Amino acid sequence: MARALVTASLRRLAEDLARQAGTHAREGRAQGMQVVGTKLTDTDMVTKFDREAEAMIIAGLRAARPNDSIVGEEGGGHRGSSGLEWHVDPIDGTTSFMYGLPTWCVSIGVRDDIGAVAGAVFMPDLGEMFSAERGSGATLNDSPIRCSPLTDASKALVATGFSYTPSHRTVQARRVTEFIHQIRDVRRTGAAAVDMCFVACGRVDAYFEENLHSWDVLAAELIAREAGARSGDFSGGTLRPEEVLVAAPGVFDALSTLLVAAQQLHPHTND
Repeated sequence: MARALVTASLRRLAEDLARQAGTHAREGRAQGMQVVGTKLTDTDMVTKFDREAEAMIIAGLRAARPNDSIVGEEGGGHRGSSGLEWHVDPIDGTTSFMYGLPTWCVSIGVRDDIGAVAGAVFMPDLGEMFSAERGSGATLNDSPIRCSPLTDASKALVATGFSYTPSHRTVQARRVTEFIHQIRDVRRTGAAAVDMCFVACGRVDAYFEENLHSWDVLAAELIAREAGARSGDFSGGTLRPEEVLVAAPGVFDALSTLLVAAQQLHPHTND
């Protein structure tokens, strides 16, 4: 009982901080956009709101849980001693955020030595809060959600994302051409956490992407699993940020086969 209460409190903390940071970013954007730099490429942007949102979240975590560790996308963090580690993406989908598209989110997850414990993904423009805690199911705005019951991969609506590196993006696009005729269609929202949450609530049947980071994956992958989805790498092994496949269990294996075959035909080069 005590452990369940702690886990529930971690989930509520993630929800509260995600809502606060997301609301701050949304209101700030309405006052005018400020790009303050780029990261890996000229199209991989960071705004002042990414940094302000992360600072808000880290301050909230340090106040509520001073002994926990924190890893933030924009470089903020803290090394704690509790055995719990928070992974924070203050704005997942910065390009969508900058363009005024609603498919961006704030993602906050916490893990222990076993794996993800609790997490929240908040989409401020849609007013949608996805969250989960280990062993207790997943919710959207406090209502339980389940992934798609689909079992026919030819009817699967599949979400994906592409690299910021142009040459890698070209390879990824070529892979999609190998199997797009074998599924229903492809969608791209521009935010990994959003795509995984959309798998969780059945808005898409599956999602795959490469070369993500822990803060992209931790909260949303837990939400998807707690909603009944299956997750792993492209070949069906243990999920790792370098390869992420999250899908309704009835189509996971078939999609895995398609992805592996496409990857073999179009491997990445070392550029």
